[in-house]
Amino acid sequence: MTSIINLNRDIPAIAIITMNRPEAANALSLTMLHGLSDVLNELQSDDSVRCVILTGAGDKAFCAGADLKERAGMNETEVTQTVKLIGDTISNVEKLPQPVIAAINGAAFGGGLELALACDIRLATKTAKMGLTETSLGIIPGAGGTQRLPRIIGTAKAKELIFTAKRIDAFEAERIGLISTISDNNQLLNEALSLANEIARNAPIAVQAAKKAINQGIESDLKTGLEIEEIGYRKTLHTSDRLEGLNAFKEKRKPVFTGE
Repeated sequence: MTSIINLNRDIPAIAIITMNRPEAANALSLTMLHGLSDVLNELQSDDSVRCVILTGAGDKAFCAGADLKERAGMNETEVTQTVKLIGDTISNVEKLPQPVIAAINGAAFGGGLELALACDIRLATKTAKMGLTETSLGIIPGAGGTQRLPRIIGTAKAKELIFTAKRIDAFEAERIGLISTISDNNQLLNEALSLANEIARNAPIAVQAAKKAINQGIESDLKTGLEIEEIGYRKTLHTSDRLEGLNAFKEKRKPVFTGE
């Protein structure tokens, strides 16, 4: 039986997570959430992985958000528990030490867009559509959307999108800084892999320290942020990779970083 979450480790230093439920628009069922949590736990401490790509199966949906058909059969307590599970799982994507690229291959609505917001970089196909549509269902984004979207695109624009439950296309998403790159449908994964390889060839301790400094610093005042940066910088000073970088520069060759 095909797994509902596929983890591809065939490419050195890169892990590709595919949400594999195209018949349900890759909606976040309980089974998918538990499978994704297991994969994230596996990658959390895997030093061989330098970059992660998260995408959906098929060409119609990245992730349609919560599985509303499954939720219709839940009582209030079960709904509350499921919403917490979605939020915790999405936060665990953000907490991965490695950079995470969302390859948005189609629709990303509600919790699906919240999942993409927890990634570090977002790419999308020309035909992708996205939006936080919860207010049209009588609720609000409950898995980080009200917090992450303003930090990415600015408060006023985030309010507009959330208050109106507006669905936008990839070109508008790129214009407002929600995504970085638009790709042809058949080139999305190749472009994500190209970007992942660019990241993976750099010193992994330094890349992870930079991610941590950015994520923590943006929540702080400038003085605290600079202190966080200094801590991250000091962490890289005593690594073999720093010496390798210096030697490679002097020898006019590409560095070979080992993560040590």
